[in-house]
Amino acid sequence: MAHGEDTRRAVRGAYVFDQLGLEVAAVKEGVPTATARRWKREAKDAGDDWDKARSAQMIAGGGIEDVVRQTLAVMVQQVQATIESIQAAPDMDPTTKVQMLASLGDSYHKLANVSRRLMPETDKLAIAMDVLKRFGEFMAKRKPALAGEFVEQLEAFGDEIARAYG
Repeated sequence: MAHGEDTRRAVRGAYVFDQLGLEVAAVKEGVPTATARRWKREAKDAGDDWDKARSAQMIAGGGIEDVVRQTLAVMVQQVQATIESIQAAPDMDPTTKVQMLASLGDSYHKLANVSRRLMPETDKLAIAMDVLKRFGEFMAKRKPALAGEFVEQLEAFGDEIARAYG
């Protein structure tokens, strides 16, 4: 079945602008996946790289924050998995363990620095929320009788901080 130019544009739009996977974009528009792949390849050969357009759209649409958040989440998962692997390997050489942890720590530190530069408001939010948490703990130790009411108000204020910075 031949598909018109409108359908081809719709598949491209779903892939580039809606950020759907190529297979999902094809199904959405009623096109076989093989046809969508062919269109994408032909477009690239003609100078229209759908992947580059998709990346540009993600960044231009504010998606860089989502990318950074996803990357940080993946990094945290990898840190946890690596630490678990190290702990589960009692026969691993201690020097190797230290090298793995140092490399992991360095990578995490670099990623956190990039995150702070790309998303300063997220970094501010994290600091503000940490300050609130610490202040709550401080008040709970200093004025335990007020702790319940204070924590309740602090949680409400935390929502205000999240709206201001997040």
